[in-house]
Amino acid sequence: MIEDLPMYMDELIVHHEVVVDQSSTSMSTSMPEEMCSTAEKEIQCDIPTLGRFSIEGMKLDTKMLSYYTGLNGYDHFMLLFNILGPAAFDLNYKCGLLSPQDQLFLTLMKLRQAKEDVELAMLFKVCESTVSKIVTTWINFLYFQLKELEEQFWPSKDIIKEHMPTDFAKKFPNTRVILDATEQPIHKPSNVEAQSKTWSSYKHKNTLKTMVGVTPNGAVSYVSSTYGGSVSDRQIIEHSTLLDVGKFDAGDSIMADRGILVQDLFANQNVFINTPTFLKGKSQLDPEEIVRDRRVTSKRIHVERVIGLAKRFKILKHELPMSKIPLASRIVYICFMLSNFRNCIVDKSA
Repeated sequence: MIEDLPMYMDELIVHHEVVVDQSSTSMSTSMPEEMCSTAEKEIQCDIPTLGRFSIEGMKLDTKMLSYYTGLNGYDHFMLLFNILGPAAFDLNYKCGLLSPQDQLFLTLMKLRQAKEDVELAMLFKVCESTVSKIVTTWINFLYFQLKELEEQFWPSKDIIKEHMPTDFAKKFPNTRVILDATEQPIHKPSNVEAQSKTWSSYKHKNTLKTMVGVTPNGAVSYVSSTYGGSVSDRQIIEHSTLLDVGKFDAGDSIMADRGILVQDLFANQNVFINTPTFLKGKSQLDPEEIVRDRRVTSKRIHVERVIGLAKRFKILKHELPMSKIPLASRIVYICFMLSNFRNCIVDKSA
């Protein structure tokens, strides 16, 4: 199991030299002042100066703010910031050059666009080591603040039913959560044992694996800890909080992929695991089983769509460097829970 833990760039100045020969000089001096001014205006162009990035500077540019953070605009950003509470102004690491809002902005840029520290240092005009400290501090802060909302992210059975899409409610009314595993690539570890534990036979590379759960209407309700890519889906669930007493009500149903074989783990809670049918020695499925499996697949796709949405945070798609492995569980958790700060992607009639 991967345990949870907690440059200065000189400004580039380009000097332009203008070489003018004698003939051009004499010509320019003979031109009337108003003509010279008009000519200069025709050939001059404004070269914009790139100032320090800030959330205030992006306030009116909704498109770019969405590109850098995944949020819908400035109001959306401030909603997230205010949810984090006043503790954002009193973190252990304080950067006097950037406001807490800009530190959050920088961190979201790191997660959303997987930008290198050196680029963020240039954009925010701070040193590279400062960027690293800000990102580490805010990943830990975001994780713990969002973790406090975990009970709200896991809605009650009544709330699930109230917001369940109509067609889903007709076919699978007892579904509490839809589960699926997702993997994130990492740099190949130098340690042989770590290579073995993180090797994914499915992805054919070194990865970290996480179990994700969404409600029938597409809200992320569960994110497990992160494990090496060699771990099985069953092993993740065996060590998860999904087995905690009181997590499910009797009669609840979990929708999952065919490979998640955990019915025995939930049997004592009277929770049913709804997966596509195995052939079990048969050459083909019965027509009724085929129809049922298609229905399950059409609903289970919601979790795949949500995972795809979360992976728009490019840090989950790029190979995570070994220096960030201690923060892996928290990074994954943040990216998926931030996916809840957007409009629902599942239609009410789905």
